[in-house]
Amino acid sequence: MSAPRDVRTDVPVAPPRGVARVVFAVVRLVVAVAIVAAITGQLTRSLGYWDARGDDDIPGDLVNFFSYFTMQSSAVAAVTLGIGTILLLRRRGADPRWFAVLHLLVATYMVTTGIVYNLLLRSMPLDPGLAQPWSNEILHLIVPIYLLLDRLFAPGNRRLSFATVGVVVIYPIVWATYTLGRAPFIVDQSTDALGWYPYPFLDPRLADGGYQSVMTWVVVLLSMIAVIGFVLLVVARVRSRIEQRSATVPV
Repeated sequence: MSAPRDVRTDVPVAPPRGVARVVFAVVRLVVAVAIVAAITGQLTRSLGYWDARGDDDIPGDLVNFFSYFTMQSSAVAAVTLGIGTILLLRRRGADPRWFAVLHLLVATYMVTTGIVYNLLLRSMPLDPGLAQPWSNEILHLIVPIYLLLDRLFAPGNRRLSFATVGVVVIYPIVWATYTLGRAPFIVDQSTDALGWYPYPFLDPRLADGGYQSVMTWVVVLLSMIAVIGFVLLVVARVRSRIEQRSATVPV
């Protein structure tokens, strides 16, 4: 079916804004459900693996599971998309400022997750008993791509101040502090050795430069997060300005 046309000018008429809100609301809900399914699927697989391995501290395994940056960011992303679905269906105009900030944070973290995984971690061999390929693809590829598109094109995105970039890096700093602070004191139940690090580039035992190398990675990743957040923020500001100008142009 062809798009409706303005009979006076024979120019295709853009679909009403309400249609875009409904479409993005549906997709947001689908992606949120997919995230929950992916986390649940990987957790179920991991629980079976830990039990078969004979781990003595399953609660400790669970804490480690939810200490991954990917799992924490993905869980918050699912909640954010769920809230975003409701806002798209119940509101008109720009999103509330608190949601706009949350949306920017989640999009930044998931895009970063996708980049880091696909550049640094995808080629790493995983234990066949632990790997859940479809879950990995959802959390490390599909969701980052969708959240990037959602941030760029979804209705309701509003302009935020450049100071928001400072907010973007707070959680990664807290996460890195938590991770590096607890890691040396946690037993890795796969080896029964002291020291559990969620990612190899954060393990000083695997790096030639020890903690200096780890801190370099932390600075690089924090800088990447800040840059990605800044770019997404700028794009949203430009888009908002263009939409405001379009709305004021006389017909």
